[in-house]
Amino acid sequence: MEENKTQQPASGKSIASFVLGLVGIIAWLIPLFGYPVTITGLVLGILARKTEKNGFSLAGIILSSITLAITLINSILGAIMVLSMYY
Repeated sequence: MEENKTQQPASGKSIASFVLGLVGIIAWLIPLFGYPVTITGLVLGILARKTEKNGFSLAGIILSSITLAITLINSILGAIMVLSMYY
């Protein structure tokens, strides 16, 4: 027997998560912008993933997670560089 599965269209949250994940690829260069963009993308992706199954929310979660980690590394390295100039 074949089940009749309907494909759910992508919601606004999942598409927004994907777009913010893509924007996060550039935004990580400036942590002041990188943190809000990636955290918002991650939250929207998680919320969309709970309500429906589609690739945009999963891609948004993955991209946002990676760029959040890179943003964190960038801000730590920036702090180390500033502290090394003064000490």
